[in-house]
Amino acid sequence: MFRSLLVCLLLFTCSVHAAEDLDALKTAAEQGDAEAQYKLGSMYAYGHGVFTDGAKAVHWLRKAAEQGDVWAQYELGSMYYTGKAHYYAKGIPTDDAKAVHWYRKAAEQGNASAQYKLGVMYANGKGVLEDDTKAVHWFLKAAEQGYVSAQINLGVKYGNGEGVPEDDTKAVYWYRKAAEQGSVAGQHNLGLMYAKGEGVPEDDAKAVHWFRKAADQGEAWMQYILGVKYADGEEIPEDDAKAVHWFRKAAEQGHAQAQNYLGFMYNSGQGVSEDDARAVYWYRKAAEQGSVSGQHNLGLMYANGEGIPEDYVQAYAWFSVAAAQGYDVAQKSKEWIAKYMTSTGIAEAQKLSRKYWEAYEAY
Repeated sequence: MFRSLLVCLLLFTCSVHAAEDLDALKTAAEQGDAEAQYKLGSMYAYGHGVFTDGAKAVHWLRKAAEQGDVWAQYELGSMYYTGKAHYYAKGIPTDDAKAVHWYRKAAEQGNASAQYKLGVMYANGKGVLEDDTKAVHWFLKAAEQGYVSAQINLGVKYGNGEGVPEDDTKAVYWYRKAAEQGSVAGQHNLGLMYAKGEGVPEDDAKAVHWFRKAADQGEAWMQYILGVKYADGEEIPEDDAKAVHWFRKAAEQGHAQAQNYLGFMYNSGQGVSEDDARAVYWYRKAAEQGSVSGQHNLGLMYANGEGIPEDYVQAYAWFSVAAAQGYDVAQKSKEWIAKYMTSTGIAEAQKLSRKYWEAYEAY
């Protein structure tokens, strides 16, 4: 009992102190203290110690921003761009022009995040006229401060000759800067430059090195891409066993395309012993995530009785789901299987396909 009373007393005391601290912060903010205004605005934005309130967040951050607080300027720009202070504090009218205004204020004070965002606004023509030259200007400002996304975007601009003369050597330079900071996109793009011999001498070993760096970080999409490159011999030497390895890594993380491709490798016996039951397992995983290729391939396994008992109703149903999503090959397979089915079987399959459609439409 004594312990319970002590806990309640401590909680009450903490609540009183927190309320006093908040009152003191509000007083300081109302008296024009920029730091207090920024802190109070952030509290309303993120719901720290108060209920989230987008309008109050904007009010106090604007007060601080108008006094030159660089992070208040940046966050205010982001709020106008996204229309929310935080995931829970929505309801702020989006205004790209105001976003640009505040990003510029912060960017001119050297804030790398704002410099990058201002570059994005110029690149996409948001709140300003589209201008790749100005986009490059601001990306460069941020990139020189080590801002990874700016480095990648700058590499893309040099690679495509947008806003600057095309220069693959400079593209490589900026991709490398990002890659060395652990950026998956930077590592992938640098690997591509080595694979294609653009801006650097062609070097398959270095291409694989950077592709693997990205994949080793556990990014499913990069693991899938590396699997495709090994499977197709695209930009690196073909190696089906390594393709299977990387498809499996991505598939086990739920990557639908990798699951479909892994099913194909088992079905065809490429890089792994042929195993139709395992192929069905992975095709089904992909199909149930909405992969039209996975749905069609699962239908084929049912149609041919490979790895699973032959079942034309199931085959027709899966072909139908894929065909309904515009997969032309599945439409042809559906028409083909229908020739060997009774009208009762087709009716049953159509009913089943509607059930599958509701559950497994395209991702």
